[in-house]
Amino acid sequence: MEYELPSKQTAVVLTGTNGQYEIRHDVDVPNDPGFQEVIVKVMAIAICGTDPKLLKGKPYHYCPDSYPFIIGHEWSGVVVKVGPGVFNLKVGDRVAGEAHRGCGVCENCKAGRYSLCLNYGKDETGHRHYGFTTEGAYQQYIRYSCGSLTVLPDNVSFAEAAMCDTAGVAFHGLERGGVKPGGTYCVIGPGPIGFMAMKIARALGAAHVICIGRGARLKAAVELGACDPDMAIDFETQDPVAEVLRITGGVGADNVCEASGAHDALNKAVAMCRKGGSIVLLGTPPESHREEILLKPITFKELSVVGSRGNPNATQAVVNLMGSGQLRVKEMITHTYPLTSFAEGIDTFVNRKEGCVKVVFFPNEIPEEYLPSGKVQR
Repeated sequence: MEYELPSKQTAVVLTGTNGQYEIRHDVDVPNDPGFQEVIVKVMAIAICGTDPKLLKGKPYHYCPDSYPFIIGHEWSGVVVKVGPGVFNLKVGDRVAGEAHRGCGVCENCKAGRYSLCLNYGKDETGHRHYGFTTEGAYQQYIRYSCGSLTVLPDNVSFAEAAMCDTAGVAFHGLERGGVKPGGTYCVIGPGPIGFMAMKIARALGAAHVICIGRGARLKAAVELGACDPDMAIDFETQDPVAEVLRITGGVGADNVCEASGAHDALNKAVAMCRKGGSIVLLGTPPESHREEILLKPITFKELSVVGSRGNPNATQAVVNLMGSGQLRVKEMITHTYPLTSFAEGIDTFVNRKEGCVKVVFFPNEIPEEYLPSGKVQR
């Protein structure tokens, strides 16, 4: 099967460190996949919470070293050209992208922890962090490592598949922190990652899911079935620790996911977690964030506190959960736009307009079920 690639494409191009970007229509289309690389037509890409930070520029620690640069890493598409050494993909395959590709040689990569690659940022070693150190997917076509792509089942749409990165990050966090089958799982911070953590915790066997948040996001957690209706805690009007203890009969939650990055959230997580329980840190606090932690309860309650980064070895699992119907993500896609409406989409996401949870752009064809812009057509 042959696919005729155009010579130029539309892309969102960062041009500087102070929020400067342009929608360009004359960006060269990659046409030369290297060893174990493919060219993919990008069909859908979602906004990640890191994208607005990258748009703002330094001193955010993930900023690219030079400009112009294309960001974006939550995406899906269709393979249109295959390079030498590719044996797992063919032209026409529908795929979901993953941001990380480790060097494959360092100790961490060999252990499967390639999101912690010891050669991070070194292009010459083969390391890639797409959308951060290597150009990303806010464009119509992208050159990508075949090892960072997962084939999609027919019943998972491109828009849904663009959520695989968000789901994978949550899934990896749940793997790190654990989920007790039949137990109570608590999420602090109902953002996109928190939503996914709640949904996946349920899929992995949690009997009850508590959510701590506020406003429209907390309301959406109930309406979208992410948490138990009577276990949504508004931290502006309720004491979250006291409420979790009340709900659990004074025992505490079996597992706590801190997905907010907010001040004092870890101390609250320690206080509301049961003896022998676990806490996973998924929220990204500000660079300068410092917090005094009460260590004695961690020791005396024998709590496990773990960090989590990226989504290594998680994409296939979340694709399987989506394909089987156990993980429903479509309702989280509240707004869609063509890529040329990038500014409007970013504004909607950052300012959480009209109950926004997740924004998806379509760089090429727009599926019939979605409006050209604005809220999703139900």
